[in-house]
Amino acid sequence: MIRVDHILKSFDGRVVLDDISAVFEPGKTNLIIGQSGSGKTVLLKSIVGLHAVDEGLIYYDDILFNKLDFREKKALRKQVGMLFQGGALFDSATVEENVMYPLEMFTDMSEDEMRERANICLKRVNIVNANNLYPSEISGGMQKRVAIARAIALNPKYLFCDEPNSGLDPRTSIVIDNLIKEITEEYCMTTIVNTHDMNSVMGIGDKIIYIYQGKKWWEGTKEEILQSDNVELNDFVFASKLAKRLRYGD
Repeated sequence: MIRVDHILKSFDGRVVLDDISAVFEPGKTNLIIGQSGSGKTVLLKSIVGLHAVDEGLIYYDDILFNKLDFREKKALRKQVGMLFQGGALFDSATVEENVMYPLEMFTDMSEDEMRERANICLKRVNIVNANNLYPSEISGGMQKRVAIARAIALNPKYLFCDEPNSGLDPRTSIVIDNLIKEITEEYCMTTIVNTHDMNSVMGIGDKIIYIYQGKKWWEGTKEEILQSDNVELNDFVFASKLAKRLRYGD
């Protein structure tokens, strides 16, 4: 579980996150949604520690994360997996080497042990016979699956996904969504997904938090979202669906 209490974050005097409190539950896909510039990406980066908050508390289970020192945060990050927007694979490293990277950084495994673990993770995301290929030699969907394999290499308790479907076609997006959902339940991870894709929301959104102008504006499930009378949320949902249809001609 991850809990944030009364988070406040500003840049150059401009408030970006305004008194946000939320609980993200293990074994569920917790989605943060909102328009561009709403603050959802800043919230995700604040939770993972890439931004220091001005006020408020961030708990990883019973550990007060934003009060830890550098050494303690580094130790906790061994339990964190990150799926970055675009995948963020190393172009000069092979698929296998990309997945081995966090093992090299955070473990004392031998090379054979790291290679074995990397292969287990690659098989879990249905990547076979691609170990020695480079990111430029595989499709965008495969790159995202390799990035997921890297994110789970350390068997994390917490998984953060920043726009995991960015740049993907609808069919591949569903594959990635389902994979995130499956591994979240399989490993009982606390998974937080930052997205503006309503297909993802309706497909895998166990818990959804809508951020509007830096505030938590709505919270609920995918079943509840279509029944909401929240005007700003309804505008966002309609605009997201319309943009998807216009983009792909659905």
